[in-house]
Amino acid sequence: MSDDSPPDAGAEPASRRTLELRVPEMDCSSCAGKVTNSVDRLEGIDELDARVTSGRLVVAYDPTETSDGEIRERVRAAGYEIVGDGSRSADELTVSVPDMDCASCATKVETALEGTDGVGEIETRPTSGRVTVGVEEGTDPESITDAIESAGYDATPLDSDGEPMADAEPVWKSRRAAITGVGAVVVAVGMALEFVLSGLDPTLFAVAGRSYQLSTLLFIATATVAGIPIFRNGYYSARNRSLDIDFLMTVGIIAAVAAHHPFEGAMLAVLFNIAELLETYSMDRARDSLRELMDLSPDTATVKREDGSEETIPADDLAVGDRVVVRPGEKIPADGTVLEGESAVDESPITGESVPADKTAGDEVFAGTIAESGYLEVDVEHAAGDSTIARIVELVEDAEREQTKREQFVDRFASVYTPIVVALAIAVAAGPPLVVGASWNTWFLRGLTLLVIACPCAFVISTPVSVVSGITSAARNGVLIKGGRYLESVAESEVLAVDKTGTLTTGDLSVTDVIPLEGADEEDVLRRASAAERRSEHPLARAIVGYAKEQGVDPDEPAVSNFEALTGKGIRAEIDEETHFVGKPGLFEGLADLEHAHITTDGGTALEAGSRPDCDREGCLDVLRDVVPELEAEGKTVVVVGTEDGPLGVVAVADRVRPEAAWAVSRLQEHGVRVVMLTGDNEGTARAIAEEVGIDEYHAELLPDEKLEWIRRLEAEGNGDSDDTGSHVAMIGDGINDAPALATASVGIAMGAAGTDTALETADVALMGDDLTRLPYLYRLSNTANGVIRQNIWASLAVKAVLAAGAPIGIVTVIHAVVIGDMGMSLGVTGNAMRLANVEPDLPEDVDRPQLEE
Repeated sequence: MSDDSPPDAGAEPASRRTLELRVPEMDCSSCAGKVTNSVDRLEGIDELDARVTSGRLVVAYDPTETSDGEIRERVRAAGYEIVGDGSRSADELTVSVPDMDCASCATKVETALEGTDGVGEIETRPTSGRVTVGVEEGTDPESITDAIESAGYDATPLDSDGEPMADAEPVWKSRRAAITGVGAVVVAVGMALEFVLSGLDPTLFAVAGRSYQLSTLLFIATATVAGIPIFRNGYYSARNRSLDIDFLMTVGIIAAVAAHHPFEGAMLAVLFNIAELLETYSMDRARDSLRELMDLSPDTATVKREDGSEETIPADDLAVGDRVVVRPGEKIPADGTVLEGESAVDESPITGESVPADKTAGDEVFAGTIAESGYLEVDVEHAAGDSTIARIVELVEDAEREQTKREQFVDRFASVYTPIVVALAIAVAAGPPLVVGASWNTWFLRGLTLLVIACPCAFVISTPVSVVSGITSAARNGVLIKGGRYLESVAESEVLAVDKTGTLTTGDLSVTDVIPLEGADEEDVLRRASAAERRSEHPLARAIVGYAKEQGVDPDEPAVSNFEALTGKGIRAEIDEETHFVGKPGLFEGLADLEHAHITTDGGTALEAGSRPDCDREGCLDVLRDVVPELEAEGKTVVVVGTEDGPLGVVAVADRVRPEAAWAVSRLQEHGVRVVMLTGDNEGTARAIAEEVGIDEYHAELLPDEKLEWIRRLEAEGNGDSDDTGSHVAMIGDGINDAPALATASVGIAMGAAGTDTALETADVALMGDDLTRLPYLYRLSNTANGVIRQNIWASLAVKAVLAAGAPIGIVTVIHAVVIGDMGMSLGVTGNAMRLANVEPDLPEDVDRPQLEE
């Protein structure tokens, strides 16, 4: 159920309500099945939408037949806990909070909203600067924005037609930048008077035995003016009982001025403001990568009406069934199917493939792609909010909520580190003067320095900013990663299990041989096979039906009934009231004798055949010994057509190996990845494909549940003697039959996910195009990201440790603590994280891919 809401909200029955529950443990298709099956037992359930990626369950129901409480009870009965108050109404309010750019800010906003009437679930997204709040009917948006503003942040509601993320005002034009600029000028004048032109620095007055020069007053004025935004945020931190950087800096500035250290207080205020402005600037750079994705879809669309007239409307107003006109150079405004025209379409915004794809009538196109060379008319099949690019943006935003193992470690460490260092700062400031009569002046400044060092800003942002940079970079290159933990896990996967059909091969199957037996001719074999297979969705079935159509064989002529799919083996059906079987040779075990058959000599493919002493007919064949091995050795899949009395013919189907498959496998192996092919195809075909692409280990003739079992075996082998109980196996596949194995693997990678709802929703990672070059890129990006995250974490810790060690002995001052420990490291970790945007896919130089020929 891909629609999040009805196309016409006004047409929804008045009695219908929508409930959204956050169920974070519902993180796989199996979990979703248990939850939906449990809830579906209730009366009055109209629609169920289990969103595995974001851990949400959306339920449309009739409140006259069931209730919110009963739905929640059924979710818990399935064994899953509901986070928060358990519900979110159909109404959501999204608020832009651009100054909320870190976990500490998000915590203050959440705390402020939790006590607001009418507020359900709260989702804060610091990376995009947004808060999404589930609100009860009739809740005033102003009450939401007022609550956020009470935490010290400007908030602007975004209506349904607004941009999903507000454009950022240049940080250097902000009010805080202006205040900081004024403070910097004033403190510079004060420094010149005190340290350079001391003769021009008059003493103005004395209070309580302390003299106040002009420079002193300038420093106090600087601390007061530049400290305004700091004091404001510190007040809200104190009110929300948050021991964060704003609170610590507020205490530090006020204490410095009160202890007659106005210069240190002024420098602390100015430098901290500069650090915050630079951090905001760095975060805006990270947000820009997400804005680039959002800006891919055009703002307007040209609709062709039934009378032939054209009308330009907002792209968000397009409805399913509209016919849109796209001229050369224009962006396609919605997902749909080409009705008329031809054009080369640049699909790089979706698939990452730089070579345009030729599109003609009947082909699928995506919103945000560009028609480069021709005119197209497109039938709109998805509303703007449900387009592939919109879902990519939504999933990328959702990804920031998925904390990595390193993020969890950082959060736990910071929660312990900050209070300890604050306590140490107090001890350093007061201990020596009280215990041994040391100088209050000296030790106060050293304690103040430790107080500044206690702020773990750079340490806390080191991981999330890297994750966002990596995920958005991947999205621009046609790889959708659902969360930071998957970005981490790809590189940690020592084994990659690869499906064959549709992954290593193109999946574009075609019939290569038809061998009629027992007096049947080629046309009769095709007619029976295609008649039975036309009800199957299997790729082999589509290939046989398609080939029969090309040969002019009508599959509708025989009467077919009692169709039954035999999972992993083939099909059974009644054709002209006689039971027929079409499938693998193993399907006929115990049914028909394949060891003694007779080739039809008046048509079809000629094979060497002999005679048997116990048979008076010529052309005897052992299908299992003479036919199947020969065809499988050529990399072909063998399908036998027959009845309980015996075989009627053999059909061979072949798939083409992707041109870049061998290159991709070799690159992965160079990086130490063990590549294992798991396929349901026969041994001979599997061996031929494995040899062609360079895979040493393969396992053939596997049913879906056997693939899952092999994933578990590979996990056990990968863990070895390690104490780590986590999985180290990734799997890439393209079909629904791979779903159990993909869900079991530590990382499930879907191939060719563009336009595929199931793959986008259930896969951990999705390669949007049918291009295996993105697989080595994914591993390289993951390795680089893990390296960047480790560098950021340990560099932050090392700098903090060095500064903390130097502060008590007077080597490190307040200025060092701010410039190096806060400003410098925040810029350093952010700049390091931005390197991930420069990781680009490698392309094989010696591979002539079909896309390039076009």
